[in-house]
Amino acid sequence: FQIRLSLNNMSTILGIESTCDETAASVVVDGFDVRSNIVATQVGIHAKFGGVVPEIASRAHIENILPVLREAMEKANVELKEIDAVAVACRPGLIGSLLIGVTAAKTLAWCLDKPLIGVDHVQAHLYSVMLQSNRAPEFPALGMVCSGGHTAIYQVQSFSQMTLVGSTIDDAVGEAYDKVAMILNLGYPGGPLIDKLAQQGDPKAIAFPRSSLGKESLDFSFSGLKTSVLYHVRGHKGLAKDVSRLSQQEIADVAASFQQACIDVILRKLKRGIQQYGSKSLILGGGVSANRGLRTALTALSVPVYMPPMEYCTDNAAMIAGLGDYLFARGMSSALNLDAVTYSAIERAEVVK
Repeated sequence: FQIRLSLNNMSTILGIESTCDETAASVVVDGFDVRSNIVATQVGIHAKFGGVVPEIASRAHIENILPVLREAMEKANVELKEIDAVAVACRPGLIGSLLIGVTAAKTLAWCLDKPLIGVDHVQAHLYSVMLQSNRAPEFPALGMVCSGGHTAIYQVQSFSQMTLVGSTIDDAVGEAYDKVAMILNLGYPGGPLIDKLAQQGDPKAIAFPRSSLGKESLDFSFSGLKTSVLYHVRGHKGLAKDVSRLSQQEIADVAASFQQACIDVILRKLKRGIQQYGSKSLILGGGVSANRGLRTALTALSVPVYMPPMEYCTDNAAMIAGLGDYLFARGMSSALNLDAVTYSAIERAEVVK
């Protein structure tokens, strides 16, 4: 980061997000006042593949980036000359997708002679709890990002100071949801579909495994759980072709039991992390933070829990602009040779200051 000498306590930030399959732009004032938050989703494009196809995602970003930027500015009723800085998610993500957003942000920053702020997508998911409320968690906090690409726990000293303390050794929890949804022939993306179906099922119907990975470990593993669901539905070694042999209630029971297994593991790890690090609060972010079962279960924790509003759980640019404002107010900006990077600095256990 480069240090900006003059600080501005109230700024208007344009945020750009293109790390995976959502093209998004947002205008945020003062770090929490969301004036616009436009998201062009690609769910319909990738649904038939059961997951994101990187090259297709990149091409869609190229088509969407300018219309999304125009709509964000128009909805916010802000002109480009009124923007104080341009924030962009530059890591982690799919490299082709990242390059579209980063290139657009660098071009705007250069043309407008405005500061450019590179933002870590994972950190931004944790910052999303500040949007609309402007209610800061108590630090030090324990942070968890759970989504289709991430399932990790962080020791959080501030929104710019985080250290990785636990992560998945195989599937992210959101990825496991998508794969189980495919097994149950529900569709894509799997998270909302399983969450909805689980409300009709019995979470105790099937004793799916809960991976611990040791008494002190904060790491996760969802591969065995996913395989257990496959064998339960399709028989020994998954040889049956589909779920047609199960009734609708049995399918709902599978969804509920799978979801409960995920929640139990997450809750166990969070309780362990809070105790190990003496955390004063929990910060939750990422697409799976929208899961109703998980949100309800977290009320049992011994510390205050901060979760983003539902519209800011999945990938969005408001969280990018918000964290961009946080960094901008502390005199931090990036050079115009900012790189798009596929990994997160905090995923490499580096502290970003």
